Amino acid sequence: MRHLLAVEDLSREQAERILERAESFAEVGRRDIKKVPTLRGRTIISLFYESSTRTSSSFELAAKRLSADLVSIKAVGSAVDKGESLKDTTSTLSAYDPAAIVIRAPQAGAAKLVAGWTDASVINAGDGKHEHPSQALLDVYTLRGRLGSLEGTRIWIVGDVSHSRVARSCLLAFKLMGAEVTLCGPPTLIPRGIADATGVAVRYDLDELAEADVVYALRMQRERMSESFVPSLREYAARYQIDERRLGPRQLLMHPGPVNRGVELAPEVIDSPQSLITAQVESGLVVRMAILYELLAGSDRARPDRGPAPAETPPRIGQPA
Repeated sequence: MRHLLAVEDLSREQAERILERAESFAEVGRRDIKKVPTLRGRTIISLFYESSTRTSSSFELAAKRLSADLVSIKAVGSAVDKGESLKDTTSTLSAYDPAAIVIRAPQAGAAKLVAGWTDASVINAGDGKHEHPSQALLDVYTLRGRLGSLEGTRIWIVGDVSHSRVARSCLLAFKLMGAEVTLCGPPTLIPRGIADATGVAVRYDLDELAEADVVYALRMQRERMSESFVPSLREYAARYQIDERRLGPRQLLMHPGPVNRGVELAPEVIDSPQSLITAQVESGLVVRMAILYELLAGSDRARPDRGPAPAETPPRIGQPA
C-alpha cells in the first residue's frame, strides 16, 4: 500500500489493518510518553489549499507522535499566492525527499495527480467533492469502538450528499465493513443515479429515520454551491434538522464537523449522550497515525529504489522516542 487516495481503492483487509494499527496507537496515547520512534528521520509535508482544523491538526500531531519531521504549508502565504502551479509546487517539495505528502485541494483528483508527480506516498485529505478517505476510516473506527462491528448496522447519511466528499467516502467505507446505508436529503442534494451506482437506499424525507441505528448528519457545503439548492436554510432545517424529537434514545449521532448549530443539528443533540462527534475527533489522531504507519513502515510498503520497508514487530510501537 503506497498511497491513500480513495476508499474505493481499499480492500477490506487493508482497511482492517489500518483500524487494528489504530487500536495499538490508542493504547500508546494513554501513556505518559506518547511519542514513538517509528518515523524518526522521515519528512512529512502537510499541503493544504483549503481551510481545515480537525484534519490538518490531527495529521500534523500524528506525524509528530511518530517522530517524523513535519513541514506544514498553507496556500495562503506560500508560492501558490504568486501563481505557482500544483505540479511545480509538488516538484519543489519533492526536492526535499519527503516520505509522504498529505494534501487537501478544492479540485477533485488533485491528490491522484500529485501521486504521479512524486516518489512520496500521497494521502488525500480531501479533494473537492470527490473523497476524504481518512475521515471515513476514523468514522468506522469510532463506530466499531461503540458497536464492535458494523455488520448489518443501518446507517443514515442525512443532508447535502451532492457536495460532500465525506458522504462519498463514508458510504463506501460503511458498505465495505458490512453496514446498510441510506442517503437522505432534498432531491436537489442527492446525486442522480447514486442508488444504482453504489447499492445504497435513498430517501427524501425523515419519515423512516427511526429505522436507523446511526444517524450521520452532513453540513451544507455552501462554499461548493454555485446556485441555490434549497429555498432557505430555515426551510432546510425545518425538514431535515436532527433534533431531540427525531433522534431516538437508542440511535447514535455522528457529524464530520464543523457543525452549523441550529441548521443540520439542534444544539441539544450535539451535546447528548448519543453524540459521537467528540469521539470522532479523538479517533482522528490514532487513525491518521495508523495511516502514516501503514504507508511508510508497513510490511507491504514498497519504496522506489529502496526495496520493501522492513517489517516491524508490534512491541516497537510501544518504545518511546
